Amino acid sequence: MGSGDAESAQKVPGVKLIAVADIYEGRLERAKERWGKDLFTTRDFREVLARPDVDAVIIGTPDHLHAPISIAAMTAGKDVYCEKPMIQKPEDGLRVIETHKTTGRIMQIGSQGLSSILHAKAKELIRSGAIGQLNMVEATWNRNSPVGAWQYAIPLDASPQTVDWDKFIGSAPKRPFEPIRLFRWRNYKDYGTGVTGDLFVHLFSSLHFILDSHGPNKVFATGGLRFWKDGRDVPDIMLGIYDYPETASHPPFNLALRVNFESGDGENTGMRFVGSEGVMTAGDGKLTIAKQPREKAPGYTIDTFPQDVQAQFKKEYFAKYPVEPARTDDLRPHAEDEYRPPKGYDTHVEHHRVFANSVRTRKPLVEDPTFGLRAAGPAVLSNLSYGEKRVVRWDPETMMLAKKG
Repeated sequence: MGSGDAESAQKVPGVKLIAVADIYEGRLERAKERWGKDLFTTRDFREVLARPDVDAVIIGTPDHLHAPISIAAMTAGKDVYCEKPMIQKPEDGLRVIETHKTTGRIMQIGSQGLSSILHAKAKELIRSGAIGQLNMVEATWNRNSPVGAWQYAIPLDASPQTVDWDKFIGSAPKRPFEPIRLFRWRNYKDYGTGVTGDLFVHLFSSLHFILDSHGPNKVFATGGLRFWKDGRDVPDIMLGIYDYPETASHPPFNLALRVNFESGDGENTGMRFVGSEGVMTAGDGKLTIAKQPREKAPGYTIDTFPQDVQAQFKKEYFAKYPVEPARTDDLRPHAEDEYRPPKGYDTHVEHHRVFANSVRTRKPLVEDPTFGLRAAGPAVLSNLSYGEKRVVRWDPETMMLAKKG
């Protein structure tokens, strides 16, 4: 994703790629092929941070390196665009936030949905009461391909000579060189965060933006490793249930998340906001509002009542809800509004435009480290819930684990 981010960033006017750091020599060579032989390349990210001509950095490393490199970059005076999830472990989040505050640097997390024009429209519709009172949100992100399940290609020249293995390991448990763990790092909990940190966090980020929410206070997740038994130690199916408390921005509601890496219907992604007056669906590159008007009369169930009670009930019921001849106007329409972005719209480029604008103006942006932790916290705690088979309590205001119980 670091390479993809570099491509998107350079589509923003005035942004120039100066340097690239990667622990695999082949990617450094490829960077020069793509972006010019004059590009500065190094295996040590600290050499990039030491350059005075670098204003901002993109951190597209494995998850376990996000927090330490973000902290090092801000401390070195650089603004930071860090891929999601912001942290691998919840306890690292407050350290990132504190560094962000003390250094005064700009930091944006890379869940590009926050800059989507569709999600801005979704926020507007929710606020306007388009679906009535929200009571539940359902979100899915399914896949059915080897690459979708992180079986990424491993370069034939991967070796201790072409890879700086120690820098990759970082603070993770030490082990001998094993290229599959580097090039398919998402499959291992030592370096990644599984489906929750890769995909749940996108859904949390978008949801929190649309609803102005700080997050859930209860987390429960289950799942398992059902199909991709290739040596990975993280599940390929995860389901999560989350309780969101009432706030000034939204009523209490429940969230259900699902990721399936063996879904026979291919890749599909979407969020359904279920309200008392309609359903808003965001997915497949569009936003829809569907409404089914309620019946004018509530109906009744009286067959088990004595006949004289039934007769009296009907008399009073039809006095209140008289039967009128059916008319064409009485047909119950299924209304649906659809919204699509302009042709050529790219949320990735838009997210980098937002970041570049904040770097230039020094104005705050939405997806800062506090927002990033409120999305990443419940995502990675889903792994804790899965592993310990229990409900995990989270305080979305303090962004800390709450007491068990």
